[in-house]
Amino acid sequence: MSVDLQDNATPSRRDVLAGAGGLGAVASGWLLHRDAVAAAPSNTQAPHFPARAKRIVQIFCCGGVSHLDTFDHKPELAKLHGKELTNKGKLDPFFGRPGRLMKSPFAFKRHGRSGQWVSDLLPNLATCVDDICFIKSMVAKNNNHTPATFAANSGFTMNGFPSMGSWLSYGLGNVVDELPAFVVLPDPRGLPAGGSINWTAGFLPAAHQGTAFATKQGQAPIAALNTPTSIKPGTRKASFALLQRMNLQFADAHRGDSSIAARVRAYELAARMQLSVPAVVDLSKESKDTRDLYGVDDPANEGFGRNCLLARRLLERGVRFVQLFNGGAFGKVKGRRINWDGHEDVISNHKYQSQVMDRPVAGLLKDLKRRGMLDDTLVVWSTEFGRTPITQGVGSTGRDHHQHAYTCWLAGAGVKGGHTHGASDEVGYFAAESPVTTYDFHATVLHLLGLDHERLTYYHNGIMRRLTDVHGHVVGEVLT
Repeated sequence: MSVDLQDNATPSRRDVLAGAGGLGAVASGWLLHRDAVAAAPSNTQAPHFPARAKRIVQIFCCGGVSHLDTFDHKPELAKLHGKELTNKGKLDPFFGRPGRLMKSPFAFKRHGRSGQWVSDLLPNLATCVDDICFIKSMVAKNNNHTPATFAANSGFTMNGFPSMGSWLSYGLGNVVDELPAFVVLPDPRGLPAGGSINWTAGFLPAAHQGTAFATKQGQAPIAALNTPTSIKPGTRKASFALLQRMNLQFADAHRGDSSIAARVRAYELAARMQLSVPAVVDLSKESKDTRDLYGVDDPANEGFGRNCLLARRLLERGVRFVQLFNGGAFGKVKGRRINWDGHEDVISNHKYQSQVMDRPVAGLLKDLKRRGMLDDTLVVWSTEFGRTPITQGVGSTGRDHHQHAYTCWLAGAGVKGGHTHGASDEVGYFAAESPVTTYDFHATVLHLLGLDHERLTYYHNGIMRRLTDVHGHVVGEVLT
């Protein structure tokens, strides 16, 4: 069965908007006649089979987190420290400067009842390991930031393909009327490699693209959501009337173009978001205990704690998929990279980045759990690739990009807590046991949301497209 939402509802939406009298009337009509709206066909789609998870939050760590310095303990690497790596074939780091094997500069300990290994970089996440399922045999398609980030989010190294959040929006629809199905919270320090392409709807109907919130302190969360005070109500009403006529003319002339229908739906949603967004982003009523849990008021968290708390508030209000980016793309702030790209010195880089990420993500897991939300919320932690067990150049303390083995993890609904799937080899160079590709990872996430990755398709340019292309299988070993 393929999910197919290709503009079947467009005429009725245009007809409704034609009599609505502009954005203000859409908003008031929705508020005054909610029962009538509720009687219309729902935007929620049935999953292929019963879902384990109702909602998902993804933490994507930009720059490439070193598995060897966080979750993948390698005692053999310590024994071989300073020696050449000679038994893995031709070495192909991104910058082509193979150095010497380098042990992790961070101490590893076992944690929780499950005895999972975590380095001292992540003391807060170490307390959550019994709820986490680690996948230590991930394999990436590329070791270049931008295409690798695209692949991690859309399954393809090229741009223009729908992101996972867009596929979920397309396949399942939205839960509530007043907020988008797919919300993106970029890092306040900058956008990821490739920018907004990472939450594009690609060739899916445009309504399924991610809605990105502005996350820098003091910015309006949604740009241009509210009417400027300098514009008079009469002028605004006349503008919407003109825009409405132009939209209808365009829609009639381009019946196969989903962009105009998406724009009409965007106006409808914007009217409702004028009321819903100010409430959801207002953290003032959160308790001091909750704010401390996330590190909201700690400058060390660089605003990421606020984003994690906002993610929880969005999830509990009905947003289906919230994507959090930890780190930006290229460049530095105060001499430090704004992501996990530890080329020059993995020690200082990962100390800084872990301080930003560790407490807020652990706080999110604990908050979801104590509210009973972790039972039906899937938490995904991922990155574009890992980092080399050898240094980037002789005498360096940095690690280069590495696509042959890295770690991601899942937690929450339908996932085995305190479990490890797969393994890298003795020094963390290759995935040695049960390799997991990005296609497998995506297939597993869709499965937990009740979607068969081979049946969630969209016809485009003569091809039935899907998130997993023609590959992928569900990693059943990580499921309860």
